[in-house]
Amino acid sequence: MTLTALFALAAPAAIAAPTEYPLIIDNCGHALTFPARPDNVVSVGQATTEILYALGQADRMAGTALWFNAVLPQFEDEDAQVARISDDTPGFEAVVSRRPGFVPTMFEWMIGAQGAVGTRQQFADLGIPAYVMPADCVGKDNLVGADGTRLAPFDIQTLWDSIDQMAQVMDAQDAGAALIADLKARETAVVARAAAMDLPDASAAVWFSSADLQLDPYMAGAMGIPAWMLERLGLRNVVTSDEEWPTVGWETIARADPSVIVIARMDRRRFPADDVEEKLRFLKSDPVTRQMTAVRKDRIVILDAEAMHASIRVIDGLEALAEGMDGLSE
Repeated sequence: MTLTALFALAAPAAIAAPTEYPLIIDNCGHALTFPARPDNVVSVGQATTEILYALGQADRMAGTALWFNAVLPQFEDEDAQVARISDDTPGFEAVVSRRPGFVPTMFEWMIGAQGAVGTRQQFADLGIPAYVMPADCVGKDNLVGADGTRLAPFDIQTLWDSIDQMAQVMDAQDAGAALIADLKARETAVVARAAAMDLPDASAAVWFSSADLQLDPYMAGAMGIPAWMLERLGLRNVVTSDEEWPTVGWETIARADPSVIVIARMDRRRFPADDVEEKLRFLKSDPVTRQMTAVRKDRIVILDAEAMHASIRVIDGLEALAEGMDGLSE
């Protein structure tokens, strides 16, 4: 079934009223004003980009940046028509040169107090509303730790809020409501599937990458998005740090001996361990990691890196992880 057909099935009976401009929204404690429906949108982050594609807004986009995986197959045609400014962090001038009326990002460290692209004030000085997905700022301090520290567990409602607000900005409320309804329905179904497995104290560790394969890996913390995924499926995260992606020694992980190891697959190559084949080779050859039950029994689940972010792919990740849990009762 196509994504459009799924949206049609999930769409509410009522038609939302069009956005009234000027629109003012509160975004992570900052008031953003949109005088009209934005043109020349530049999206900094795969999550915001694919949300905009799902909302049918590709024709109003002037550029994208910060990609972890290839675009979802259903959006290949849209993506081919939108300029790719950078696969990684774009420069401030590269973004503003496209005269954007809206710059949404998936990470506050891209556009924030210490923005890698620029600060909110830099964009505001040019009259450009810069938006950070609530999923990356609500209950989180992005000034502590390399990727921020969670002050409260990730709440999926912040993703729904992100989609809803972006839909309001683009006057695409019906598409936003249908997208959220579809994702919620899929979440309910996969959680029920995992609950039916009735697994005894199953645990997991989630490995995103490593600055070097001989250094401690970046693992999913106890309150971030992958931890939410594990909790929804009845898996216990063996990492207890509140940092988003803390470094944790393999000896510590091996002592916890997780039932499943989840590893990220990505197209970026900032570090050697970004390559999923390098991750697998390390796990199966290192004298510490190869002794773990999950490695010996080949309980290694590969997820797209973008499925570990607050994005429309997070439900894809839940579904793939549930499939990987099928053999845990054996």
